[in-house]
Amino acid sequence: ILFSGLFGTREMRILILGLDGAGKTTILYRLQVGEVVTTIPTIGFNVETVTYKNLKFQVWDLGGQTSIRPYWRCYYSNTDAVIYVVDSSDRDRMGISKSELVAMLEEEELKKAILVVFANKQDMDQAMTPTEVANLQCQ
Repeated sequence: ILFSGLFGTREMRILILGLDGAGKTTILYRLQVGEVVTTIPTIGFNVETVTYKNLKFQVWDLGGQTSIRPYWRCYYSNTDAVIYVVDSSDRDRMGISKSELVAMLEEEELKKAILVVFANKQDMDQAMTPTEVANLQCQ
């Protein structure tokens, strides 16, 4: 309480990015309502406010279909953090996921943003371990 009184509420802008079907929207609503909800493919974006203690996060979940990815850059300005979601069970598209991540990291507007790479769908039988995902994304 003392710190929130001194510093007030801090607002942060977060983008959730990744290929279609990676689980971005599920993560967004898990953060907001605290449970897994049924989702449909995102065409465009979802934006929600998530509050934790004295932090307020404006979280933008952008669609990951091939036709939508070029528009991600329209949302980069004033972004404090990016959560890049990788479908750990989608071995066939790991190279595409890496290419999109690398292209995003080259954007000047994101140079100061915090990056979290989230190896999602670890509960799937065919899922790569987080280490395997990291090694593929960093090679």
